[in-house]
Amino acid sequence: MLNVTSTSLSKKADIVLPCLRPGSTAFPPPDSALADPPGLLAFGGDLSLPQLLAAYRLGAFPWYSEPDPVLWWHPDPRAVILPADLHIPRSLLKWQRKQQHRVTIDHAFDKVIRHCADGSSLHRERGTWITPAMERAYTQLHSAGHAHSIEVWQDGQLVGGLYGVSMGKVFHGESMFSHCPNASSLALASLLPWLFRQGFTLFDCQVLNPHTARFGATNIPRQAFIQQLAANHDPSPVSDWCCTLREAS
Repeated sequence: MLNVTSTSLSKKADIVLPCLRPGSTAFPPPDSALADPPGLLAFGGDLSLPQLLAAYRLGAFPWYSEPDPVLWWHPDPRAVILPADLHIPRSLLKWQRKQQHRVTIDHAFDKVIRHCADGSSLHRERGTWITPAMERAYTQLHSAGHAHSIEVWQDGQLVGGLYGVSMGKVFHGESMFSHCPNASSLALASLLPWLFRQGFTLFDCQVLNPHTARFGATNIPRQAFIQQLAANHDPSPVSDWCCTLREAS
């Protein structure tokens, strides 16, 4: 989950980047990504389902703001959470024992991505980077069984959550939102142990930030990340994602 300001191509007129054709699944090699802006790999394309799947298999992901074209990124280093490094903050554990929240998976993907996009979250990440085209593309990924949402409910109301993309035994976190304190943290604290119990081996945070660092995120070199993807490309260990992670007590 990036936590930086979007780079506009209009301010970087001297950048030379590979251009992806609509529907193309042929991405440039990750080590060709730019050092400035860090990790910028390519531009263009149409966010089609085959293109997005090819990007995530490579470890790339889209992030851009209108009026820029689609920008594709592959940061080095890469922020990840490994099972051995997972840490749930003690203060969060203490807080959640006193709460009446219910946490689910894939009960309201369309609402979660809409809240992540609308900019009303207490947990602001990449501003309004989720364009209508991005929202449609990830909803299509969800319909195809690759993108999933985690929802936090309070008295029947959706108050927080996150969504990401599952590829093999790797889960790529994308965005989160909170409409009440700690709701997105509760979503992450509920999801991570569950993923690792199911057999997932890596949670991709994309770029390190203080929020994910609280949960044990660390930086690894790009080549180590690519090796992790190659070693964990097997089919997802989860066949039915729709479930409840935490009941309101």
